[in-house]
Amino acid sequence: MAQNLHVHKNDTALVVSGEFRKKQGKVLKVFPDTQRVIIENVNIIKRATKPSQKSPQGGVVQKEGSIRASNVMVVCPKCSKPTRIGHTHVKDATSNKKKTMRTCKLCKEMF
Repeated sequence: MAQNLHVHKNDTALVVSGEFRKKQGKVLKVFPDTQRVIIENVNIIKRATKPSQKSPQGGVVQKEGSIRASNVMVVCPKCSKPTRIGHTHVKDATSNKKKTMRTCKLCKEMF
């Protein structure tokens, strides 16, 4: 069973450990089953592709590879610092239901 990750699609994330340490980029895709994420311009790999209708030439294509989600921290949109994520329960005004919001542990900003 897949777990929810602290990183979501379209978040800005900073790689904190491993080969790509100190690189920052936008999260393009999240794989909760395998605990991996794909970040823009991080872990660029080369793949040989056969000719197809989409790319009639074929050849070598460069694309982003996945890295472990545990090696990544979310960058807060307000304070622009890498931070841990907290959760706050907020009552929704329209439907009177509780909604869980992600919060920055440094500046307490909800996003």
